[in-house]
Amino acid sequence: MSLFGTGALGRVVRSGVGRRRVQTVVIAVATMMAVASAVVAGSLMVAAAAPFDNAFKKQQGSHITAQFDPARASAAQLAKTGKLSGVAASAGPYPSTSVRPVDRAGFQLPALTLVGRSAPDGAVDRVELKSGRWARKPGEIVLAASFEGPAIGIGATLKASDAEGAPALSIVGFAVSASKTADSWATPAQVDALVSEGHPVASQMLYRFDSASTKQQIIADRKKLAASVGSGALLGTQSWLDTKRAADQGAAATVPFVMAFGALGIVMSVIIVSSVISGAVGTSLRRIGILKAIGFTPREVVRAYMAQALIPAGAGIALGVVLGNLLAVPLLSDTESVYGGVPLSVAWWVDVTVPAAALAVVGVAALIPALRAGRLRTVEAIAVGRAPRTGRGQWAHRAMGLLPLPRPVTYGLATPFTHPVRTLAMLLAVAFGTVAATFAVGLTSSLTAIGTSQDPESRAAVTVTTTKLNNVAPPPPPPVGGSVASPSPVSGSVASTSEPKIADPAKVRAAVTSQAGTGSYYGKTQTEVAVTGISGSVQASLYEGDSRSGSYEMISGHWITGTRQVVVPTRFLEKTSTKIGDTVRVTYEKETANLQIVGESFDTSSSELEIHADMANFASAEPSAFLVEVKSGVSADEYAQKVAAVIQPLGGDATTNTPSGQEGVILIMSAMAVLLTLMLVSVAGLGVLNSVVLDTRERIHDLGVCKAIGMSPRQTMSLVLASVTAIGVIGGLIGVPAGYALHRLVMPVMGRAVGTSLPSPVLDVYEPVQLLLLGLGGVVIAVLGALIPAGWAARARTATALRTE
Repeated sequence: MSLFGTGALGRVVRSGVGRRRVQTVVIAVATMMAVASAVVAGSLMVAAAAPFDNAFKKQQGSHITAQFDPARASAAQLAKTGKLSGVAASAGPYPSTSVRPVDRAGFQLPALTLVGRSAPDGAVDRVELKSGRWARKPGEIVLAASFEGPAIGIGATLKASDAEGAPALSIVGFAVSASKTADSWATPAQVDALVSEGHPVASQMLYRFDSASTKQQIIADRKKLAASVGSGALLGTQSWLDTKRAADQGAAATVPFVMAFGALGIVMSVIIVSSVISGAVGTSLRRIGILKAIGFTPREVVRAYMAQALIPAGAGIALGVVLGNLLAVPLLSDTESVYGGVPLSVAWWVDVTVPAAALAVVGVAALIPALRAGRLRTVEAIAVGRAPRTGRGQWAHRAMGLLPLPRPVTYGLATPFTHPVRTLAMLLAVAFGTVAATFAVGLTSSLTAIGTSQDPESRAAVTVTTTKLNNVAPPPPPPVGGSVASPSPVSGSVASTSEPKIADPAKVRAAVTSQAGTGSYYGKTQTEVAVTGISGSVQASLYEGDSRSGSYEMISGHWITGTRQVVVPTRFLEKTSTKIGDTVRVTYEKETANLQIVGESFDTSSSELEIHADMANFASAEPSAFLVEVKSGVSADEYAQKVAAVIQPLGGDATTNTPSGQEGVILIMSAMAVLLTLMLVSVAGLGVLNSVVLDTRERIHDLGVCKAIGMSPRQTMSLVLASVTAIGVIGGLIGVPAGYALHRLVMPVMGRAVGTSLPSPVLDVYEPVQLLLLGLGGVVIAVLGALIPAGWAARARTATALRTE
């Protein structure tokens, strides 16, 4: 209190803070909520900005991960490449191979890059153990942390392959490589043993360069490596820029909407604090006059009212920092689990910058009304007191009196016109609260639509496969950079633990068509193809029949309707510099077809390229699964059981489908949206609460007169609530269109952050009834904020109200 005086000035400040308990609490809670939301937003923006960069720096990530042919480049030759000009550090060579382990239940994992390393650390790519320990002897394996789950944990055993007699590997740990140099690690001796089982081997080298921040520099560095060894010795390389892009795209999607919520929080905090301090000055004119009459200077009056704002705001800011850190911890933990890398925590400068900025905002917001108090003339302040200007709002009372409504309601409807500035502040608070709620509803609906659109197969009621389901691999974990390319499992793809019995697709198709209850169906298989102009293989989904029910949402063009057509995602168009209408050459096994691009699909499920085409383009292609929609009234479970009974003897199977869960990133963003919205709506309600408290206390004498002439407590409550109802309606009418516009602005920015446009089903998520209910949300915010002071006014005794001046 020394900053504002310890004598008479200090007593005035303490008296003001203690006497205006509601305003003190409102300032404290409003600033607490604003600071907490700002800390959360700032923390997530920092985390989203560079989780990969932080992990890559800590782990001394590999700029180039190179694979060499050990038959053409010896270990000594590879060691010399680490001394080339421009190479800052190197590690290796490590033996590397590709394995496809099988778990205890018989499920086969996707193809994994297995690297032999005796320890997780090194000059380059210091792999971080998330749990367990490093592999110390043959028979032990460490997996990438993305594979950890209920069925695959420490102590579980995997077979190295589906071959009979394949060695068993015990999982001893889970680790994260920011560079994505491998999916699994074992001792070099273990890798050598697997190589003897017939797996091809390569020598992996990891490099850090002095200059590797651009694609051109990476290309130049790669040329140095290729020139330093024999022709054909360099099998392939992986650039850290590609890994960084894939990692940052997911995180970058959170930035636009977090910034939107942060901006709303800042604006609302300014509105609330300004309104509170302005109301404190407006209701204390007589007190200000008395203070000046007994000798307080204008500067001391300004300091007194500044202190009455800064003291509770300081307490609220301190609590807000603590609350923001607590709320950010689980969200940052989820973000860390999705992106991997170093542990994420609230940056120290966020905890410093946000409180400092909040204190400055409160100070500026309080200074303007405090200066008004300092400039008031003593006689004028004492004479005016707390009464509003004569005649202010009288026209509104006369106009509302003409409405066919009860008198308490019309009285309440006219009340806001008495203090137009205070009413404007309350209106803005309600409007911004409605904006936040409307934006959050649209955001979560769009995120749900995105998640649904990435799982088109789940729309079918039943999946009928050409192999038994106990031989079908489970869905793979998120793609791991550096893996050897291999077909990704889809419905019907086969990953057998022994030579499985594969049903004839024609017989499975016949079983589906002949089964009573079949509505519609289409066949599908997922494989790898070569596309002219693209190095490496490309994932391809091939369809038989009318596959529109299982199509991806289209950004432009249309889904495949016949042969010689192909649908591709946005990243395919960008990488190949093609557009809709262009023709690409696709090779499947020994067959080649020229396909015209007819559509751009909305696909965010993987960083890998994937195309969609008709199976009839390739004569040798056959469906590995049939996606069936049953007729109305037919039980999907019973249908699947009947089909399974027919095709299981043939080697096939059938099962019902269930929608897959939302991806981790979508869940994180939805949780953040709900959390920040609740905070902003709470702040809006506090703004209403403060304004209604000021109005109620200012008019308590008038309410006493009304009670004396027969107004009941229920009528008194209706009077107070009516004073905010119109504000809630107008706030809703303003907030809903503004929230709708904010959604249409932010969602495309989020899409561009992950390298795609958004289709209309993701953007057009609001229903008319939904918008109407959101508009009524403004009334709900206003009424809930006014309930406490309305109840206080209704309970006030008539005699007490009449004695209050």
